Amino acid sequence: MVDTTQYCLNIVKKYDYENFLSVLLLPGTSRAAAFAVRAFNVEIAQIQDVTSQALIAKMRLQFWRDTLDDIFHGKSPEQPVAIELQRAVAKYKLSKRWLSSLIDSREDHLENKPFESLQSVEDYSEKSNSVLYYLILQSLGVENVHADHVASHLGKAEGITRLIRGVPHLSSRRIVLLPQDVLMAHKVSQENIIRGSQDQNVKDVVFDIASTAHHHIEHVKDLMKSVPKNARIGLLSHVSVSSYLDALQQVHFDVFNPALQRRNNLLPVRLWWAKFKG
Repeated sequence: MVDTTQYCLNIVKKYDYENFLSVLLLPGTSRAAAFAVRAFNVEIAQIQDVTSQALIAKMRLQFWRDTLDDIFHGKSPEQPVAIELQRAVAKYKLSKRWLSSLIDSREDHLENKPFESLQSVEDYSEKSNSVLYYLILQSLGVENVHADHVASHLGKAEGITRLIRGVPHLSSRRIVLLPQDVLMAHKVSQENIIRGSQDQNVKDVVFDIASTAHHHIEHVKDLMKSVPKNARIGLLSHVSVSSYLDALQQVHFDVFNPALQRRNNLLPVRLWWAKFKG
């Protein structure tokens, strides 16, 4: 029999390592629920990568919509992540609207079209990342407007940062998702990105996008003092986002620099220290 708790832990560790580290620092009462939510997000996110046809991807997303319906109607799913998610929903009354938002956001971008604007990246990040923190806060028993405000900024910062981090991988597949308004402002073509150009105007594009993520992280840090102490541990991922943005700045916003592809071995210590400081 599959150990469903370990299954969720393993796939988050494999596909979302930095958030895996953050979840490990949560109290035991909510850790399993957070891993279930993160594993659910991994399952949804992977659909686009493992399917070449939009119709098949939509069918897989529909499977998860039906599974969510079953979970909230008390039916027992057979998929390991769904089993853990059902336990989390039953114990913490997790919001179906937020879980559904994860599916909706992925379906809206199945065709791998570039974002029209930086604002559209922020909107997508709210639906695909911020909701994860709302759900984790629910698992911590937190209902606080300041915590939700921080979660919104953190999700946007993380989503924008993920977009930047994904550039080398996606460009190797001739996919460019960077916002068109920023590309046009710096006279950068999609072909420039696909070729892995290290010209200054490409770095300027990355700088503009990263600056928006940094702006959200600064809001997170400024607002954190208003967040209840028991909620702050659910928002530790700001350390991971900040670490990448710092590394990006150190290579002068050259998103193709190999140094950015290496794992940050100091991150576990930085996360633990952030938890220790409260």
